[in-house]
Amino acid sequence: MRPHALTLALGLTLAALPAAPAFAQSGADPAPAAEVQTVELADPGSGHDAPIAAVAAAPVQTDSARALAMADSAAVAAGESAAAAEQTEPAAPTPAAAGTDSNAPPPGTTGTTGTDDPRTDAERDFDEIYGVQPQEYDPVADPTLPAPANVPGAYDPWERYNRKMHRFNMAVDRGIARPLARAYSKVVPRPIRLGVSNFFNNLGQPVSALNALLQGKPKQAAQSLGRFALNTTLGIGGIFDPASDAKLPNRSEDFGQTLGVWGWKRSRYVELPFFGPRTVRDSFGALADAPLSPLRQVERDRIRIPLQGLQLVDVRAQLLPLDSLRDGAEDEYALVRDSWMQRRDYQIFGDRMDKNGDSQLPEYLQDDSNPSVPADAMPVMPTDGT
Repeated sequence: MRPHALTLALGLTLAALPAAPAFAQSGADPAPAAEVQTVELADPGSGHDAPIAAVAAAPVQTDSARALAMADSAAVAAGESAAAAEQTEPAAPTPAAAGTDSNAPPPGTTGTTGTDDPRTDAERDFDEIYGVQPQEYDPVADPTLPAPANVPGAYDPWERYNRKMHRFNMAVDRGIARPLARAYSKVVPRPIRLGVSNFFNNLGQPVSALNALLQGKPKQAAQSLGRFALNTTLGIGGIFDPASDAKLPNRSEDFGQTLGVWGWKRSRYVELPFFGPRTVRDSFGALADAPLSPLRQVERDRIRIPLQGLQLVDVRAQLLPLDSLRDGAEDEYALVRDSWMQRRDYQIFGDRMDKNGDSQLPEYLQDDSNPSVPADAMPVMPTDGT
């Protein structure tokens, strides 16, 4: 039903109600038919004048109560018509709404209710203030980062054999060497362990001095001899290290490094039983250094062999901090091989790398005191006489 028809029906009904009680009380005939007058009312929702109600008026009735009731009913009808028009017809858009929507979501979103936008309110506020980021930061593609270091790969044509030997060495290490080293570190106080390390390091200084001289480093050779003399005398056989307090550097040189300086730069990687990582070049170097070691000059086996065993345990104890790095590696063999080869290259060519600013190794690999199994620590060598 249209709003003006409803208003017409309500107006006629309300106009008839005040007269009914009067007829009932007086018993008189009803009043003559009233003249019908059409009243033009403005429809507030249509935008133009239209006849929406016809109010019945009785000119013969002069009762003020009836006139007041009819006026009230007409006002109520007009109010109901306006309310119905507001509910049925949408409000016209304002001029401001014709432009950009002030409540529109930021770029890249589909709404402000959050149903289609996975962002939080704080993230939406941040994007409104600073703008939407085009993409997340990618540290790999950052053009400001320096170029990656070019580390040469290991020359390992015997990898199948080396992996088998590596498993054997690791079984020996986990079953014998590592438990002994842990027990040694737990039982022996640290000052005593430091004295033991100083003692065996001091015994290797004459060999280091000779190889430094063969490599054309007379200054380093003199420093190694000075360390040996000072630590042997004032350091009570090398147990203490006064040479370091005297600013004499501790540099280890062997014949494998000498061969590398002489031109044997690239050599095959090989793992030897019990010795661990080596190259063919370093294997020949160990055979040349072993007879020159002061420890191997001790003829009594009951003195030399226990000292060599203590040296092996001390070397393994110094390597205990690296076990966590090795155990967590995806490929333990590749980690041991690559790190050993890189450190070996630094020991041979480190002086040139430092001068050119091309040092590519981390500090723990550049530390020259990082030990490996020395050749003079093995009880039996091929060079020993029968």
